Formats: sequence, structure tokens, C-alpha cells
Amino acid sequence: MVKKGKGARSVAHDVLVELDRSDGMADELLERAQGRAGLDERDRALALELTYGVLRRQATLDWRLNLVASRTMKRLPAQARAALRLGAYQLLYLDRIPASAAVDESVKLVKHARPLAGSTVTGFVNAVLRSLMRQPAPAWPDPVANPIVALSTKYSCPSWLVERWMARYGPGKTEDLCQATLAIPPLTLRANTLKINREELVRELDRAGYGAHPTEVSDVGVVLEKCGRVTELPQFQKGLCYVEDEAAQLIPQLLAPEPGERILDACAAPGGKATHLAALMQNRGEIVAMDRSAKRLHLLQDNCQRLGVSIIKAVAGDLTAMGHAQADRLLCGRRFDAVLVDAPCSGLGVVKRHPEAKWQKTAAEVDRQQARQLALLHEVSALLRPGGRLVYSTCSTEPEENEQVIEKFCRNHNEFRRERVDPWVPDRGLDFLTSRGDLSTLSGLQSMDAFYACRLRKADGE
Repeated sequence: MVKKGKGARSVAHDVLVELDRSDGMADELLERAQGRAGLDERDRALALELTYGVLRRQATLDWRLNLVASRTMKRLPAQARAALRLGAYQLLYLDRIPASAAVDESVKLVKHARPLAGSTVTGFVNAVLRSLMRQPAPAWPDPVANPIVALSTKYSCPSWLVERWMARYGPGKTEDLCQATLAIPPLTLRANTLKINREELVRELDRAGYGAHPTEVSDVGVVLEKCGRVTELPQFQKGLCYVEDEAAQLIPQLLAPEPGERILDACAAPGGKATHLAALMQNRGEIVAMDRSAKRLHLLQDNCQRLGVSIIKAVAGDLTAMGHAQADRLLCGRRFDAVLVDAPCSGLGVVKRHPEAKWQKTAAEVDRQQARQLALLHEVSALLRPGGRLVYSTCSTEPEENEQVIEKFCRNHNEFRRERVDPWVPDRGLDFLTSRGDLSTLSGLQSMDAFYACRLRKADGE
């Protein structure tokens, strides 16, 4: 529990402990913890740097700490692990923080943590961090002897994921993918074209001193070079923009929605792609935005109000749990002109934005998600009118959740055929097309998230 008056390191420590003990979203936990502690902007920035820095570098930090500690990190209590990682991150990666302060503050975190207060762990943390200060940087593990361990250690990637990438792509591309997980993603906005065009938004933000410039591929994206809390931007509060990665902005365009059409967004919350579809439709027609989380649908409704979107109808429900008949009744029995399935997935394409996912995901989850994705596609297929379009997308790097899903679906649903997405991708994004004509931003990981998307057409008369 974060108390009022806690400092940045204490807030970061509490968030890291909570993430160590259970799955959660770092951004949501950190936002709540910062609010409860009443941090000012400077301490908010430090808490953010410490939390995300540790999560990005966790495997590397543990390797360095294990070299100087008498007990491995795995054998320590969660509070001690978090304090050691925070101290090591400051010592190894933050030049502006004095080494003595990094050590002393980390020791205090353990000293005041329950049930560690008064235990020998306090002295252990102090001794380990002081040993780390004195030890010269060791050589990285030998990539020839064990390339999996070498890449996993150097770029702080889970070994199971490195092994998958190595088998598929070889050492060169695998190293690029691992290195990309350490990149700090840009703050990217999507101009809400219902209220403003991108050029005007860039001018407004640039005049305000945020260093705004257009994205390279998306026609509606804006990158901010410097910004505090984005929710406090006047342009955000007025509904002129939505925070969204550039790759995600490319997906709704592939559906090519027209004003007046009836569209289903089958996994809609918190509403980024649904509100983008509404803008492409000039706020005319109907979008049914469905999600199994009623709580997250409230976020969608808040975003609709802020952005001035009036054609979205939020519906709580899980299509894979209700079957065709119930779904038909819930969705008023009318078929849709187009369907977007931005499917639940492993999220391995957004680990630089959500680095905690590197330590929460497993290889088994990829297979579990594929079964769910296929079930979802099967259910929405009956809700699409003959001749209608379907776009399937994920933020995953793995073919098991992408190409293989589409291949299995099409084998079982011969009324659908793939369509190349070339006509709906900006010229600057044509390098992201696969040999089958799908979209994959995997090669653009330094500047954007890894998204995959495929467009399907349902045969007439089905």
C-alpha cells in the first residue's frame, strides 16, 4: 500500500514488488501509486524511470547481482529483490545519481519493508550493492558457447523467447529483436480528424514547445519529443488526439470503413481502433464496440465523449462464450458490413512499451491464445454479411498467433479469401507487407510496435 509522502524510489519499489508477486500492468499500477503518494512531476519522472528501467533490464541486473551475491536473486524475498534491482539499475545505468545515494536508499527500502525490518537481509542488500560498486564490469557470456544465454543476458530477454526467435530468424535478426525490447518507445498521438487535421495539431503542439513532428508512415500520427503527463495536454483534454502507437494507427485503415456502414469491433476496449474507425466514417453509421470487460468499456465510453464520437454502441460480452444464437440476439440480429478482430494475444509485440510482459509471458500462452483467436474468428464469421470485410490483427511477434491463425481459419471457412492490404497502406509503409500481402511491422521495431494484420473477404451469397 503506497502512503502519502512516499518518495519516488519507494513508489517504484512497491510497484516492482507487486509485479513480482502477481501479473499486472506496470503503467496502471504506477499511475495509481504515484497518485496515492502525491508525487510532484520531478519525482513522477524518477519513479517512471526507475520502474521501467528495472523491468527492461531485469535479467541483466540479476546476472550482475548474482555474480557478487552469496544467494541468488530467485531465493530472496520479493522486497529484497526489488531493492537490489533498483540499486543496481541506478549504479549501472543512471550516471546522475551518486553511488552512495543509490546504495543507501535501497537499504532503507528493505529496512522499512515488512516483514524484513530488523532482519539480516538489510545487511545483505548493503553488502551486495557495495560489492557491485567495487567490481569492474564483467565480460558478457560467450555467444559462441551459448548464444541463447548470451543474448538473453545482454539484452534482458527471457531465454524461451530468444530460443524461439533464434530457431526462426537466426542470430542476426534475433539480436535486433532482442535489442529492440530495450528501446524507449516514442510518445505517439493520433490526430482526431473529427476535430482537427494532423498539420494543425502538429503546429499547435510545436508552438507549445513539445517538439511535435509527423510520424513516418501513418497519415494521422504525431510524435512528441518532450512532454509531461499527456493527459494534462490541452489538446488531449479537448479531444484533439488519442495516445496510440504508429503501428496501431495503420490497422483501422485496412478495413476501409465507409460512412453509413455497420461495423463490429469485436475486442474494442479501451477504444483506440473503434474511435479511429468512427473518424474514418466521419461519425456517420454505426459501430458496435464489444468487449468482455465491462470495466474497460467504461474507458471506451469516456474516450468517445472526449473525442466527440457519437456512433459507437458499447456492448459487454464474450463472443466465444455465447455462441451464434445469443450473439445474434445481443447484436440485434443484423449482419455487419465489416468486422475488426483486434484479437487478444500474447502482446509480445509491445514489450518495449510494457516491459513487465517479458517476465509474465510463457511459451505455453502463445498456444493458448491461438485457440482463443480461432474461436473468436469462427464466431464473428457468422455475423458478417456476404461480401463483407474482416480484418484480423494482433500485437504479437509470433506466427502461431498471426499467419498460422489465418491459415487454419481459411481452411475451415472456405467462404473467406485473403485480400492483399496494399491499397490501404500508405506508400511509406509498403515495406511492411509480407509475401502474402499481409501487414507486419516486425521490421520497424525501433520506431513502432510489432503489429500483424490480415484482410479477408467473405464470398457473396454465403
